[in-house]
Amino acid sequence: MKKFLIYWLPVILWAGVIFYLSSISGLASNMSVFWDVFWRKLFHAGEFGLLNLLLWRALYYGENVNFKKALLWSFGLTVLYAISDELHQYFVPLRECRWQDVAQDSLGALAIGAIIFVIPGLTRDPGPGFPPFLH
Repeated sequence: MKKFLIYWLPVILWAGVIFYLSSISGLASNMSVFWDVFWRKLFHAGEFGLLNLLLWRALYYGENVNFKKALLWSFGLTVLYAISDELHQYFVPLRECRWQDVAQDSLGALAIGAIIFVIPGLTRDPGPGFPPFLH
C-alpha cells in the first residue's frame, strides 16, 4: 500500500488533472493570440512531460523495471494517454481533437525522457550519501 501511495497515486492524480483540464469547454485567456498559443503549447508539452516523469518513476523505483524499459514504457503509456486525451476532447463542447496536440504532448514526454536518460545523477544513485533526486 505504501508503494502505491508513493509511486502510483501521483500518476493517477496527475492523469486526473489532465482529464479535468480537458473537460473544460473553451478555455479562454485575455492574452494576445501569440502568447495564448505559446503558453498553451508549452503547457501541453509540460503536463505530458510530467506524466512521463511520474510514470517512469513509478515503473523504475516502484516496480523495479529496468531503467531503459521503464523509460520506453512510460513514454509509450504517455503517448497513449495523449491520444485518449484528444479523443476525449472530441466530445467536449468548444474543444477539438487534434493530432498536432498529440505530437506536442509526445514531444514534451520525449524531452523529459531525454533529460532522465542524459542526466544520470538526477535519477540514479550518484553515490553514497547522495540519494537520487526523484526516488
